[in-house]
Amino acid sequence: MYLLTVKDGLVTRHVGPYPSPKQASDDLERVLESFSERARWQIHALECPKTLSLSERIHARNGAMNVAAS
Repeated sequence: MYLLTVKDGLVTRHVGPYPSPKQASDDLERVLESFSERARWQIHALECPKTLSLSERIHARNGAMNVAAS
């Protein structure tokens, strides 16, 4: 599964999940319509938490907490 992340200034939006990166990129034009021309985007592969090491899980959790606080 893949997640599309778009940052536009202080706004971060997560869209998905998508079954493939192609489907995420196909949906990108529709998603970017609601953002400025300066918006940055990335497609992230979602991983099962069981496959991540402890440090990777902590980093992912802290990242999610930082996004939620934004």
